[in-house]
Amino acid sequence: MADSENGSRPPVGNGPRRRPPALLVATVFGVGYAPVAPGTFGSAAGLVLWWILPAATLVHAAVIIVLFAVGSWSGNVAEHYYGRTDPGQVVIDEVMGMLITLFMNPVGWRGAIGAFFLFRLFDVIKPYPANRLERLHGGVGVMADDGMAAVYANLALRAALYLLR
Repeated sequence: MADSENGSRPPVGNGPRRRPPALLVATVFGVGYAPVAPGTFGSAAGLVLWWILPAATLVHAAVIIVLFAVGSWSGNVAEHYYGRTDPGQVVIDEVMGMLITLFMNPVGWRGAIGAFFLFRLFDVIKPYPANRLERLHGGVGVMADDGMAAVYANLALRAALYLLR
């Protein structure tokens, strides 16, 4: 049985705790339980969602807003459940980050793969103010730092698209 140090199960006090339904959302139906690089798998799930969504700006904007709201709620629940800030199992922020990275960027699959790598880069290095936003309380902090990293990735993608034309 795995312990909380590797992040696969919460600490057990007076017996096992039931996982709240919010964890299903926060982990994107279990994607966040990937044994290695759950953030990368969460970003890949975001790429799949981008591909499935209709290519309509309003749809993408609405989904980003809904993901931020639902991710803030479920991220907050996950922080309480796992007893730490921004648990690695929470990957709904990466899904939202991929959508922000690709928002209003006219790309096909090749560009989307480039966007994936740009987002992962900015999500890992977290340039200012993304590194400060992760200090926000609860689920908002979980979502906000990835949102800012995605804005940087979106701008870098725009610059790359401009230079490649």
